[in-house]
Amino acid sequence: MNFYESDPVLREILEEQLEPSLWPWADKQLKSFGEMCANEIDERAIYTDREGQPKLIKYNKMGEDISEVWVNEGYKQTVVDTYNQGIVGYIHKTIPELGRKGNYLYSYAQGYLLSQAEPGFYCPVTLTMATAYLIDHYADDQLKEKYLPHVLSTGETVLYEGATFLTERQGGSDVGANEVKAVPEGNHYKIYGEKYFASNAGTCGVAMVLARIAGSEEGTKGLSLFLVPWRNEDHSLNGIQIRRLKDKLGVRAVPSAEVEFNGAEAYLVGEADQGFYYLMEALNLSRVCNAVASIGIMRRAYSEAHDYAGKRRAFGHKLVNYPMIKDTLVRMSVKQEVELRTVFDMIQFFDEAARNPSTEKETTTAMNRLRIAIMKKETAEQAVHFAHESLEIHGGNGYIEDFVTPRLLRDAQVLTVWEGTANILGLEVLRLLHKYKAHEFFFQEMTQRLSFVQGLSNEVEMVTQEIKDLREWMNSILQKGTDAQTFYSKRMAERMAILYESVVALEAAGKGERHRIVAELYVHQAYADEESLDPPKSLQYSDVILHDHKVLS
Repeated sequence: MNFYESDPVLREILEEQLEPSLWPWADKQLKSFGEMCANEIDERAIYTDREGQPKLIKYNKMGEDISEVWVNEGYKQTVVDTYNQGIVGYIHKTIPELGRKGNYLYSYAQGYLLSQAEPGFYCPVTLTMATAYLIDHYADDQLKEKYLPHVLSTGETVLYEGATFLTERQGGSDVGANEVKAVPEGNHYKIYGEKYFASNAGTCGVAMVLARIAGSEEGTKGLSLFLVPWRNEDHSLNGIQIRRLKDKLGVRAVPSAEVEFNGAEAYLVGEADQGFYYLMEALNLSRVCNAVASIGIMRRAYSEAHDYAGKRRAFGHKLVNYPMIKDTLVRMSVKQEVELRTVFDMIQFFDEAARNPSTEKETTTAMNRLRIAIMKKETAEQAVHFAHESLEIHGGNGYIEDFVTPRLLRDAQVLTVWEGTANILGLEVLRLLHKYKAHEFFFQEMTQRLSFVQGLSNEVEMVTQEIKDLREWMNSILQKGTDAQTFYSKRMAERMAILYESVVALEAAGKGERHRIVAELYVHQAYADEESLDPPKSLQYSDVILHDHKVLS
């Protein structure tokens, strides 16, 4: 089994989007990584989830607080295998064989493959990506020289995984209520206080921590960003203690903790009053990671359901031969393929902006944030839905831990929460509409892209009508009071995501017959009134979508 070689849609996307100087190398690396994810990394993930979860060793034999986090040997090997592939490092540094840097597109392809096996570990990878971004873009030269090589390590030096600590007990999503303090001391600061949900605690080498310098104003404007080494040069803890590890429903591979800072040595990153805004930039990166993890879980859920339905017999026939099963699998296949294309379309725009933030225009900023918000929400919700559908196709077996389906469902559920719930993302969309009129840019882009689509005139007309209807509806909502706008914000985000995906599906329709069928099915599922067809469209095309699901044309 190889998650990469069995996914021709991913390979087609990467061949189109990666530069010619990067594609052959990336293709070779991803083949190797895809096989690793489908085999040994997946096997290690099973052990970690069931028996080898992180454990807090609070005290040593002398009763001293050492706050160490134990992780199993298989997990440690997955750390080595993944980071040495350059999932973080080659975004920022040169690939030795090529004499050039990689990019986020290559990294997110790795994340998509990894998340099919171990989405829990993709959380520490995400945090390390965010840490690398913040150090690379905003830390001074001295901090960069000391810490960045370790955060970007691909095996040539000691790896420092990263972490970003925002959440406090009284704050949660209300980051402006944060109370952790930073006190100046010589050329650095001392951090005091508690972070209530700190992922990768105990296994990170450095943490990026939001804290309030004494005398700063209240709210988010008074928050600064600090680099906090987890340990001192003598390997002793840097004024940090772990109170306890969280007992989570899923993603059990990542240790999430309550962390206390008792005079931890810390270094200011960037301008003192810009900490919240720096982390909001990193949050957009993390939201893309969240969407990538979601489509990875969707792919694994669909693959497991498809394979099981093709093997399991009931009442004398394979499950895949029953119309309702066919319909479910066709809908899953089409949705996952279109959502994969759309997420990587979003990544193309994000990649350029993330590597060159100083050149980003206001309209580009707005559109990037809008795409990320609507796609993070849609993919996270679909990951839960796909895990549920896969479990149901497995029947009673789907509820048994011998199968991967329970873990997929448990791991998927957190993706609707991390990096912003649907409510938070709805509010983000509203802010973008009011501050930038982002919806107007969005409708202009969708209309322009749709104008280049050849063929499928009926489906193009359906999507064109949705652009008109959605624009009118959103403009009417934006004339209403605050409560009404907030009430409808999630529905706005959902409809914009479906519209975006429809345009991407239609753009791909000219690549081959299967692409055309996928686009036709997707648009009809999204916008057509239910028709009494014989056979229904999903059954009419089921042989192409399911039996040839590894063939692109």
